Amino acid sequence: MKRRSSIDQQKWWKRLRDHQYIRGILFFTVGVILYILLLGNIIPETLDVRLSQIADKDIRSPITIEHQTATEERRSAAVDEIGPVYDLKREYAQNQVKKVDDIFDLVNQIKNEEPDLNEVGEDTSEEDILEWRVEHVKDVLSLRRNNGITDQTLITLLEASDSQLQIARETTTNAVHEVMSERISIRELADAKQEVSNQIAISTVTSRLLDAMMEVAQFAIIPNYIYDANATEQVRQEAAESVEPVLIREGQLLVKEGEMITHDIYEQLRIVGLLDGSFNIFPYIGLVLLVLLIMGMLAYYVNEAQTSVQKNNSHLLMFMLIFIVTVVIMKITSLLEGLEIQGIGFVVPVSIGAMLITLLIHTRLALFTGIMFAVIGSIMFNNETVGTFHFTYGFYILFSSFAGAYFLDKSNRISRILRAGLFVSAINIVAIVALLFMKSVQSGWFEIGMHVGFAFLSGFVAAVLTIGLLPFFEAGFGILSTSRLIELSSPNHPLLRKILVEAPGTYHHSVVVGNLAEAACETIGENGLLARVGSYYHDLGKTKRPHFFIENQMRMENPHDKISPQLSRTIIIAHPYDGADLLREYKMPKEIIDIAEQHHGTTLLKYFYHKANQDAEQPIPEAQFRYPGPKAQTKVSAIVGIADSVEAAVRTIQKPTPDKIETLVRKIIQDKLEDGQFDESDLTLKELDQIAVSILETLKGTFHQRIEYPEDVKGKGEKA
Repeated sequence: MKRRSSIDQQKWWKRLRDHQYIRGILFFTVGVILYILLLGNIIPETLDVRLSQIADKDIRSPITIEHQTATEERRSAAVDEIGPVYDLKREYAQNQVKKVDDIFDLVNQIKNEEPDLNEVGEDTSEEDILEWRVEHVKDVLSLRRNNGITDQTLITLLEASDSQLQIARETTTNAVHEVMSERISIRELADAKQEVSNQIAISTVTSRLLDAMMEVAQFAIIPNYIYDANATEQVRQEAAESVEPVLIREGQLLVKEGEMITHDIYEQLRIVGLLDGSFNIFPYIGLVLLVLLIMGMLAYYVNEAQTSVQKNNSHLLMFMLIFIVTVVIMKITSLLEGLEIQGIGFVVPVSIGAMLITLLIHTRLALFTGIMFAVIGSIMFNNETVGTFHFTYGFYILFSSFAGAYFLDKSNRISRILRAGLFVSAINIVAIVALLFMKSVQSGWFEIGMHVGFAFLSGFVAAVLTIGLLPFFEAGFGILSTSRLIELSSPNHPLLRKILVEAPGTYHHSVVVGNLAEAACETIGENGLLARVGSYYHDLGKTKRPHFFIENQMRMENPHDKISPQLSRTIIIAHPYDGADLLREYKMPKEIIDIAEQHHGTTLLKYFYHKANQDAEQPIPEAQFRYPGPKAQTKVSAIVGIADSVEAAVRTIQKPTPDKIETLVRKIIQDKLEDGQFDESDLTLKELDQIAVSILETLKGTFHQRIEYPEDVKGKGEKA
C-alpha cells in the first residue's frame, strides 16, 4: 500500500511539473512575441543632419535633459554679477577710541614721571628731559601700536597743561567715536580724516595743541568697511546654485521645418542624442524588463484568480491567443498613423480583447488584461509623441477595455454584442472628448469630429470582430460561453427534442433538476446556467431504453419485474455513459458531457442490490451494483447529482411536508458525503449546507400547499 501511494505521489509531481512547464513555455512565447511587436517603438531615433543644413521637418527633443554648457554660462554670468562683499566692523570704533585714550594716558603718565638719571645723566637740561620723554613715549607706543605720530605732536601733548590735555582727550575721543561710527571704506579714508579734523576744530585750545589733536585723531581713523573674502565666495556660490539648470524638455521644438541648423541647434540635437549613431543598449534592456514585468503580473494573476485558466492549460492557450490577437490588431492600427490622418489611431478596436475574455473566460481577467493593454498601447501609439509613452492612448484604451468587459458581464445573449459595441463607442467618445478638452492647446472642431468618428468606429469594429472570432474560439477550445449555453438550452435543440419526444417523463425530471441545480450553484458562486443546461442533458442516455426508467412508465407494467436484478443493473448503470457517448457524437461541450457521465459518481443501486441479495445464495459484493464512475470532478457535477437524487426521491413522498422534505434532502446529502461521492469535487461542508438550504427553498415553490375547494364550488368551476 505504501509502495502504491509513493508511486501515485511521483506521478502527481510529474504531472504538476509538466503542467508548469507547459505554462512557462506559453508565457515565454507570448513575451517574445510582445517584445518583437514593441521593439520598433522604443528604438532610439537618429538624424542625418549637418551644420547650415535646412531642416526638412520639425524636430523635437525625445527626452528631458540638462544643457550643461548653457547652465554653466548662466552660472558664470550670475557669479560675475555679484560684487565683493564688505563687512562693517562696528567694534573698530571702540577699539580706536581706546587707542586714543591709551595715547593720552601714556602722555599723562610720562609727563608726571621723573626721568631715570642713569638714562639721562645727572647734568641734564629741560630739553634733554623732554627729548627723553618723547623717546620714551615713542618706545612704548611702538611696543603697543604701530603708530604714526610725529615728535612735534608728542612734544605738544607733553607740554600741555593737565586741563588742556583733558580737553584734548575728550574732544579727540568724541570726534574719533563719531566718525568711526560711520562706514569708512579705503576710498573714503581721506574724507573721514578730514571730517574728524573738522569736528576737532575748537577755539578753547591753542592752535598748536589743536594741530596735535588733529594728528592723533587722524592717526586713530582707519577703514572699518572691510572686504570679506569668505562672505564674497559664499554669496557667489549661492548665486551659482540658485541658477536653475537649463533643460531641454521632452517634446520641446528644437528646429522648425525649413529652419537652418545653426551651431546652437546642432549642439542641442547632439545633447538629446539625435546625432548619436552609436549603439545604445539601454532601451532594449528596459523593454526586456517591461515585458518581464507585464508577463510576470499576468502569470501571477492567472495563477491566483479563480478562473478556468488557473488549472486548464487549454484555456490558458486560448487566453494567450486572444492576448496576442489583440496586441497584433493594436500594432496594425498603430501603423495607420503613417497616413497622417488626424486621430486615426483611435479607431483601434482594442475592446475586442476584453469582450472575448469576458465571454469565454471571466470578467475579472478581462479587466486586469485591459490594464495591460493600456500600458502596451501607450507604447505602440507613441508615434505622435516624442517620449516612449503616449498616455492619451493609454487612458483611451483602458476606458475602452473596461467598457467592453462591464457591459458584456450583464449580457447573456450573443445578439447583444453589437449593443455592447455601441456602449463601448459611447464610452470611447466621452473619453476622447475629455482627453482633447484637457489639452492646454484646444483642438479645432474638425479635429474633434475626426477623433469622435474614429472612436465610434472603434467600438463597432470591436463588436463585429468579436462576433466573427467567438465561434472559432468556442469550437477550437470547446469553450462553453454564456451565449453557447443559452443556445444549448433551447427546446428546439435536436437532443432536447429527442428527450421530450422519446422520454417525456425524463424531460420533465430534467427541467426540475435544472431549477434545483441552478439555484444551488448560484448560492455558492458557481455557474448556475451551466448547471441548468447540464441538467437538461444529464439523463440523455435514458432515451436508449426509456421505459426501463420509472418516470417514463405511464400506466404500464414495470419491465424490471420480468428481468433479473443483474440485467436491470446493467440497463440502469449504462444510461450515464450512453448519454455521454451520444453527447460526444453531437460534438457537445466537454462540461456537459462530464455532467452526464459523473452525476451518479460511484453510487450504489440499492434497490436492485438488495433484490439481488434476496435471491442469492451468497452475499453479492457492492462493487457489482455500483456505477463505475468517475466521481464528480467539479462542484457543478456534484450539485447536479444531488439535485437529481433529491428530485427523484421527493416525488415518492406521500403527502410531503417541509419537515419531511428537509429530512430527506439532508439525508441524501449526508449519505453521498459518507459514501465519498464529493471527495474529488472540492465541495466544503459549508457549501453543502448552503446547497441544502437552496434546494429546500426551491422545493417550497414546487410543493406549496394548495387551497382545498368545496365540492359544490369545485363542480361549478369545472362546469364553467
